[in-house]
This record gives sequence, C-alpha cells and structure tokens, in this order.
Amino acid sequence: MSTRVADLFGRGADELRHEPIERRVRAYAGTDAVVDSTRAILVWEPRRVVPSFAVPAEDISAELSSAPPADGGVAGILHPGIPFSVHTAMGEPLTVGDREGAGFRLADQDLAGYVELDFAAFDSWLEEDEEIAGHPRDPFHRVDVRLTARPVRIEAGRETLAETTRARLVFETGLPTRFYVPREDIRAELRPSELRTYCPYKGEASYWSFDAGDDLAWSYEEPLPDMLPLKGLVSFWDERVEVFLDGERRGETTGIFADVLREEFGI
Repeated sequence: MSTRVADLFGRGADELRHEPIERRVRAYAGTDAVVDSTRAILVWEPRRVVPSFAVPAEDISAELSSAPPADGGVAGILHPGIPFSVHTAMGEPLTVGDREGAGFRLADQDLAGYVELDFAAFDSWLEEDEEIAGHPRDPFHRVDVRLTARPVRIEAGRETLAETTRARLVFETGLPTRFYVPREDIRAELRPSELRTYCPYKGEASYWSFDAGDDLAWSYEEPLPDMLPLKGLVSFWDERVEVFLDGERRGETTGIFADVLREEFGI
C-alpha cells in the first residue's frame, strides 16, 4: 500500500529529530562571536515546526551555566511563535554568557555533547559569511513560484478585491497554495498596516488592509534573492477571503498548519 510522503514526515513529528549540515555557523552577542562551529546540526524537538541550531559545547566561547527550569504545558504543534524556553525534549536549560535560557543541553545519547541554541537570543547569525534571519532554514522545506494564466479572483463580502490572469502561485512545503496578484489587478484600495513579519525563505512581509480594517493581504517589497518574482505582488489570507481559481471557489484550508495559522495570527 502506497504512503503519502507528507504523512511520513507527520509521523515523526512527535520525536526528537536532527540533521547534520555542512556549514560554518556563527552566532553573535553584540560584536562578539560566541558560537563558531563547522559541526552544527539542525534539531527539531518533538512537535516543533521549525528547527534550531545545535553545536558541540566546545564550539561555544561564552560560559555555560544552569538556567531556571524551562516553561511547559503547551499542547499541540509548537509554531515559531512559541518561545524557545518551551521544551518538549529531555535536557537541561543553560545560560549562554549573559543570555539566560539561550541554550539547552539535550539528554539524548545520539546528541551527547551538543547544545541547542535559541535563535532569537542572539543579535545576529551567519551561515558561512552570509547573515540569516528569522530562524534556520529547513533543508526539507521548498518554496516554488510559478506564473499562471489561469483566472484568479479574490472576493470579500461579495466584493471583488482582485482579478487577474497573471498570478504567481506559491507552493510551499506544508502550507496552503498562495496566490500573488500584480498591483494593477487589485480593484480595492490598499491601506498599509504597521504589521511586519519575517520569513527566512522569502524575506520581510508588509501587510495591507481594505475597508474592513483587518490585515487581509501581504507583500514582499524587497524579497530575498531567490524570491525576486514575488517583488511587489500582493497575496491574501485565503482564510479571510474567498479565492476562485478557474471560476471555482477553493475550499477552506485544513490540516495542522491551518491550525497553526489560526492560533498565531487569529485567522
């Protein structure tokens, strides 16, 4: 009997997972490189959506000391908004230099000697000589952008917000397909929002609202080099609008990542 690949990944979500990477990784506290390692691995604690870096303790130049017990009591999927201090693996919280709780010594024989690190606890990170932001990239995560001439229409409350035959479809691992529309094909007035988020795969997102006042859409005004085709295009929360493709209304997004979006963004 054939098995869906996504289901194989899902079955391992409750386990502690790791993957070696052949990259020099550095973390800075101010101008000091407190982590410098060519032996880094990626670690996913049980139910964590995105990975963390872990390095051998000897590749950390700052003093390591015990930290107060970690937080607990979080059920379900741990999305990026859940702080690092919530641990679902066995281990010991550590203070790294003056960064309390920024490390976690994993109690796993396969990861003996490694310290998992809180990405947000440090001021900057480098992979080789390029700065990265947001969180470490998952090597099993893809983002594919495809231009389509298929008709796409976006509605809210029976009002057409956008209609195009020049959309770009974004197919991203584990997430619903998103529809990016040229500004010229948007009929409603875009109102800028103060909200900003950062995607390690696409860059910083700016958000937009319409008459309702909610943040219904976003764009990447200066996307990362891999995502230049998305520059200035606008996408919409399918969860807050109605999306029609080839004249057919798309169904509601479902699955664990839809639940994560609803929890983190309230959609």
